[in-house]
Amino acid sequence: MIAPTPDDEVAMDATRAPLMDHLIELRKRLIWSIITFIVCFLISFVFAKPIYGFLTQPLAAALQGQPNDHLIYTALYETFFTYVKVGMFAGLCLAFPIIAAQIWLFVAPGLYKQERRAFLPFLIASPILFIVGASFVFFIMLPFAIHFFVGYETPGGAGTLGIQLQAKVSEYLDFVMTLIVAFGLTFQMPVLITLLGRVGLVTSAQLRSVQRYAIVGIFALAALFTPPDVISMLSLAVPLVALYEISIWCVKLIERNRARAAAAASSAST
Repeated sequence: MIAPTPDDEVAMDATRAPLMDHLIELRKRLIWSIITFIVCFLISFVFAKPIYGFLTQPLAAALQGQPNDHLIYTALYETFFTYVKVGMFAGLCLAFPIIAAQIWLFVAPGLYKQERRAFLPFLIASPILFIVGASFVFFIMLPFAIHFFVGYETPGGAGTLGIQLQAKVSEYLDFVMTLIVAFGLTFQMPVLITLLGRVGLVTSAQLRSVQRYAIVGIFALAALFTPPDVISMLSLAVPLVALYEISIWCVKLIERNRARAAAAASSAST
């Protein structure tokens, strides 16, 4: 844990405020966050059609030249509400930096100076890792998954019925958004584990001792979130195992820095 200095205590006392002031500040941050989301949603909704077109590129590449190289909708309102969901999803992604900044502006005054310095790198790394995870699933994982599922199409013959893909616009969007969110959150593992190591809840030795079980859990998680083929499972499991190893080294680095700081403080006191 990060021990506050006397200067930190003085700075914290200077920022103390009555409960009503905190509620007013919270309302202010919520209003700014809601306004930001609404504006970003409206902007994204205007461009919802090209955004959805971008999201369908992996499917378009897999169905290129086939008679079913299109999407369908079976409800009169389905396409409209699909574009609304696209606008909300893209608007949330677009507004996230400002919303995160509003959260930080509300929380930061309640933290010591050293705590703010400690948590700020995690706030910066979290969206970066989410983007990495989302890009990974969209550009690498999703094409493999689509080709796998399209491979189950069956041509018709004498006395038999063919099986042909007729993808719906809403179902395809739900599928893509689920994968993007799942992979984006999964790639937050180094941030979560390193943060736990920062506050002293886990150690590098503990992480190393349960590494075998963690790898088994990672492969089980990869099998759950990916199509049932080996390539898709490995494409998620291998990066996650690497991220777990990186997390161990990050926690070990934190422990070394903590030990050096403690040694320096001990030598200074003597």
